[in-house]
Amino acid sequence: MKLLLVNPNTTQAVTDAVLRAARAVARPGTELKAVTGSFGPAVIGSRAENALAQHSVLQLVAEHAGDCDAVVLAVSLDTGLWACRELLPVPVVGMTEAGLLMGCNVATRIGVVTYGQRMGPLYRELVEGHGLASRLAGIATLAVPPELSFSDPQQVLDATLAAARQLVERDGAEAVLLAGAAMAAMATPLQPHIDVPLLDGVACAVVLAEAQAALKLPRARSGSVSPTGGRTVRGVSPPLTALFAGRP
Repeated sequence: MKLLLVNPNTTQAVTDAVLRAARAVARPGTELKAVTGSFGPAVIGSRAENALAQHSVLQLVAEHAGDCDAVVLAVSLDTGLWACRELLPVPVVGMTEAGLLMGCNVATRIGVVTYGQRMGPLYRELVEGHGLASRLAGIATLAVPPELSFSDPQQVLDATLAAARQLVERDGAEAVLLAGAAMAAMATPLQPHIDVPLLDGVACAVVLAEAQAALKLPRARSGSVSPTGGRTVRGVSPPLTALFAGRP
């Protein structure tokens, strides 16, 4: 089995963190291919940057998904998720969607930790979009930029743990999702220091993608996620043009 991990952020360190988290849980024999955006935001931090990253996601899957059994969107706003599901013949799993679904299996109330006060409303919208608003205990945002995860990881670990504890003690969270691709692999070192499950979105997505690929469920032949039947687009790359047209 081969999984494609898609990071539309242009920061390679994020992709490296995602790949470490994926390797820790992937089944023996699963091949992992991780790719990084070549244009767009360094790290998504606004709706505008997320909109730009959607193009990058589609470009990356057009270039790299052809020989893969499933795709993991290693971007915590699940950027381009339903667009990819329309266009690709293989399962596509968003990391935050997967983390929330896993949380629903281990807890009645899920807390979310992410970077930046500005991003809190975007994650609330995302949770609502996945139909899980009633399971959300709260969202805690860190007053540190994602890039600090690589230059001063201990500071970010400390801030993340404090935010997770706040969600447990103040909001009654029974599991906490670390929502940020730059947070990939942080759950493992922090887990011994908190009394509820910490969920790594990338790890959850890899496990779910493997399961979906193994089930070999057919694609819907009707409805909004059925194949588009071939569409004409202009001014984009040949691989992306072919993907919209329904050609391999």
